Amino acid sequence: MIQKCLFPAAGYGTRFLPATKALPKEMLPILTKPLIHYAVEEALDAGMDTMAMVTGRGKRALEDYFDISYELEHQIQGTNKEKLLGDIRRLMDKCTFTYARQNEMRGLGDAILKGRPLIGDEAFGVILADDLCVNEDGQGVMTQMVRMYEKYRCSIVAVMEVPQEETHKYGVVEGSVIEDNLVMVSNMVEKPEPKNAPSNLAIIGRYILTSDMFNIIETTKPGKNGEVQITDALLTQAQKGMVLAYKFQGRRFDCGSIEGFVEATNYMYSKKNG
Repeated sequence: MIQKCLFPAAGYGTRFLPATKALPKEMLPILTKPLIHYAVEEALDAGMDTMAMVTGRGKRALEDYFDISYELEHQIQGTNKEKLLGDIRRLMDKCTFTYARQNEMRGLGDAILKGRPLIGDEAFGVILADDLCVNEDGQGVMTQMVRMYEKYRCSIVAVMEVPQEETHKYGVVEGSVIEDNLVMVSNMVEKPEPKNAPSNLAIIGRYILTSDMFNIIETTKPGKNGEVQITDALLTQAQKGMVLAYKFQGRRFDCGSIEGFVEATNYMYSKKNG
């Protein structure tokens, strides 16, 4: 039902300098696959086959990754190294990749708005590749959220409980529980100080957004740091209609931080060799 997934990928990745001076943070590898590969796999597993990427200057490696490398493939053709390209070939065969650019860093809301020509007038998923999510016991996070969307047909954000002292790192929601792991949002605050946080339910980088979100973002005034916050746009939508917060099953690694990146690498390595 939801066929398109948007990947905001225009950020500078300053926490990983100097590596990200030349390498997009979405191309940082966890073992042998870059973060964007895991993100696209999650979207495809959820039934989405059109991947809309919002990039910026210096991000051509993202486009090249999801394209044929004739010289490389010729060099390894017929060798035991050819099988190493199996996963990426699968994504290239099953997905369509489209691209737009965010010329100026004006926040996640603006990045999503830049993807409007790629999405059109339909509901869509959003995945932030530096939030790596795994669920060994069942379905991926985006698949879980699609199930929720099929039932409620409204925008949905993925949330998790965080320590109260870490609320300043996230958008935080409050609301009323309508079923297990599902909250109807009544309030959202972007990166509140712990004493001002309405709850400890933090938004992570997974969303399903209805098509009217584009119009809402257009009229949303810049918030913290002069950026257009998707949290503010979602709050407007929640006040006018309904937005749900889903406590997903699985584990999330913050690969936008060095600590989270190392933790994810160690986890994937132990899983591979376990």
